[in-house]
Amino acid sequence: MTETVSASSATGSAPFVVRTPGRVNLIGEHTDYNDGFVLPMAIDRGLRLTVRPRTDRRAVFRSEREAAAAVFDLDAPLVPAGTWSDYPAGVLLGFLERGWRIPGFEAVVSGDLPSGAGLSSSAALEVATATVVETLCARTLPLDAKALLCQRAENLFAGVPCGIMDQFAVTCGRAGHALLLDCRNRGLRHVPLDDPSICVLVIDSGVKHSLGDGEYATRRGQCASAATLLGCATLRDVTPAIWRARAATLPDLERRRAAHVLAENDRTLAFVAAVEAADWPRAGRLMRESHESLARDYEVSCSEMELLVSAAAALPGVHGCRMTGGGFGGCAVALVAAAGADTVMAALRRSYRDATGIEAEMFLTRAAAGPTVSAT
Repeated sequence: MTETVSASSATGSAPFVVRTPGRVNLIGEHTDYNDGFVLPMAIDRGLRLTVRPRTDRRAVFRSEREAAAAVFDLDAPLVPAGTWSDYPAGVLLGFLERGWRIPGFEAVVSGDLPSGAGLSSSAALEVATATVVETLCARTLPLDAKALLCQRAENLFAGVPCGIMDQFAVTCGRAGHALLLDCRNRGLRHVPLDDPSICVLVIDSGVKHSLGDGEYATRRGQCASAATLLGCATLRDVTPAIWRARAATLPDLERRRAAHVLAENDRTLAFVAAVEAADWPRAGRLMRESHESLARDYEVSCSEMELLVSAAAALPGVHGCRMTGGGFGGCAVALVAAAGADTVMAALRRSYRDATGIEAEMFLTRAAAGPTVSAT
């Protein structure tokens, strides 16, 4: 696919608004960087960038959450600063490297997406920045190229070794659908998730252990080592026959990491089938199995998350609950019967507060669309 040129009512001197969603991953955790399957969905919380063109060659970002503005000279080299500004800066650099001439602009960043909760606030900011550039330049990238440009910005400029899931989920979200993504060939399938009897509940544990900062890269290394020891390029290449023949030869850590990834790929595809059949009890069982595997074999849970997931699982109306995101805190996601959702939330807040002293933030959400552009 090639870049396209389009007329835009938001170009010129008129201000405009870009909205991008966050995302929650329903199932398929730590499989993306192993060329596996993931099933995220864009959510109806996100970021809003209110943009007005400037007459100079500067891009200015002002965030309601940050004291200082981020100012970039579009005619000067862009270098990492080690702050939140690296996310939009890396995206700007990606377009400049493609030869796009970006007009000066000012963007005010706001929204209702919590940062640091594992709901892809960084990807939402990256994709929002890319959408601003497209709008100002009256050009568009293909969706996959746009997502990859944003991922590259996070990998190389912000220094975060993320896979492709977050940027693809934010860029390619469709209302009423989850997104089945094959991280090997980038194949996409939108899976209907619009049953009015079911809600998705996102629960912020209120904790984020610093242990997770380096452990993410460690898990990636362990998976790569396991694949090599099994004689495969990635864990995606490990067939059932190879696993049966060679799993016992792996060191314990590599064996358990690989066991999670291989089973999680199967669970993700089974979950899609359950959703398409509206078999919510089966979908819930798969979520519980995913969480147990993440806690036992991948070792990315924590005591607070275990309390939260256990409390949710004990409540009537909760089909399934699991941690979502990189781990060591962050958020859990649950499939909940819509009719009793308010009761579930009240009971979960109470039990988690009694056990930990933490007031858990939580919200119901449905699958949302990707980026939108509108007049102010």
